[in-house]
Amino acid sequence: MIALITLGCAPVAKPADAFISIRTTGASPISPYIYGANSPDWSKMSVPFTMARQGGNRMTAYNWETNASNAGSDYHFQNDGYMGESNEPGLTVKTFLQGAQEHGAAVIITVPTAGYVSADKKGDGDVRQTPDYLNTRFVKSYAHKPGAFDDPPDTTDHAVYQDEFVHWIEKIKSPQTPVWFMLDNEPDLWGSTHAEIWSHNPTYAEIIQNNIEYATAIKAAAPRSLVFGPANYGWNGFHTFQNAPDANGRDFLNTYLEAMKVAESKAGHRILDVLDVHWYPEAKGGGKRVTDQGNAATDAARIQASRSLWDPSYVEDSWIEQATQNKPIQLLPTILGQIAAHYPGTKFSISEYNYGGNTDISGAIAEADVLGIFGRYGLFAASNWGVSPADTAEIAGFNVFLNFDGKGGRFGDQELKLTGETAASDSVYASQDSKHPNRYVIVAINKTAASRAFEFNLHGVSLKSVAAYSITSDSLSKPHETDIQPDGSKIEFAAPPLSVTTIEVNG
Repeated sequence: MIALITLGCAPVAKPADAFISIRTTGASPISPYIYGANSPDWSKMSVPFTMARQGGNRMTAYNWETNASNAGSDYHFQNDGYMGESNEPGLTVKTFLQGAQEHGAAVIITVPTAGYVSADKKGDGDVRQTPDYLNTRFVKSYAHKPGAFDDPPDTTDHAVYQDEFVHWIEKIKSPQTPVWFMLDNEPDLWGSTHAEIWSHNPTYAEIIQNNIEYATAIKAAAPRSLVFGPANYGWNGFHTFQNAPDANGRDFLNTYLEAMKVAESKAGHRILDVLDVHWYPEAKGGGKRVTDQGNAATDAARIQASRSLWDPSYVEDSWIEQATQNKPIQLLPTILGQIAAHYPGTKFSISEYNYGGNTDISGAIAEADVLGIFGRYGLFAASNWGVSPADTAEIAGFNVFLNFDGKGGRFGDQELKLTGETAASDSVYASQDSKHPNRYVIVAINKTAASRAFEFNLHGVSLKSVAAYSITSDSLSKPHETDIQPDGSKIEFAAPPLSVTTIEVNG
């Protein structure tokens, strides 16, 4: 077989490098909520994100009654008005919520569970320098308010109630898109990131009791919503809750899931709906972590790093592999297996991740590959942390799935199974549109520095029209567009070096 190179020149015959066989029956649904971002700048980013999360360290001590917060270790453990100078209750959250819902995005709001929230916005540095600072610079925060909720909240009672916060959100939200709740942020690191209110990292027992208490209160205030937790920060958090003293050889996620299953049995209903973790790859190349600016070796490692999400044959260069005797990480099938074994029916999300390469084609390749993998493995929700209007490559990686033609063209909502990929050289994701069953969309990633010829076979489909949209290092914002002449059920196409191509097919 041959493929035709059609970008920027007359067709040139080239032997096919990859034969991709796509099964057009037995499709599985792709969650619409995997294409998310944390605090996206809607006014400056031309990306129709499907989910927005309001999270991060600032939310742990966020006082919704006044919008005061504490920076934690990110900035001198300072109380200030960074989250909002206005004292209007919940204005910071209300503004975030409105922006996301106006753009049709589902929303995750972080609910503080650490027990204290900021009492002022003085901006005078480390609050711990104030005598008796917990009583003078903070307000006690509780999961449940005895008695009726107030609107506006009572700011003179020296207490903040998180179920009252959730109840208020339920009153102001739009019914057009979902609004869900996260159990705080990275509690496995509180002893360092929020040492002003937690002198040590929580233990297994402490965070499980904490999450059950707050999740129960959230469910009482918003019974139809979903609760996400525990928002682990990373690898050591997943397994030992950052070396918690009561680990006793127990895997943290297994223990947590089992405890939440018991809590459901006692409550008579779920209190945790979605197991949530954060994932910032530790993989390195050329001596640099892929999340950092590096060199050509770093870029090459970034392109391969997404394989640690699933690939049983891939071993990255990282401290994780050294700690596990060079075993593949296989993050997604591993955690999904833990869910199936310890609390079946629980959804799975990754509410923070980032692979770096903000303006480099390697970043676009990594972002697109990660989104494809999330869809293939059935994640319920995911949101990139840090993507900004300046990050042209990451934005391009999102638009491969959300707006590949600049006219709203999107990947389908049904995942099609396929064979023929070579993980080190290419990734391919295929979809069907449930509303238009004769429409198929393929994403083909060429991870090599040479043109790569693909032959796609969509079994049982007579193809009528095919158009390809390719992003390369010089076309991150405006893809190269190419019409392809199909041959029955086959498509022959040569992808440019280091590129991501979205192929829209009508059958």
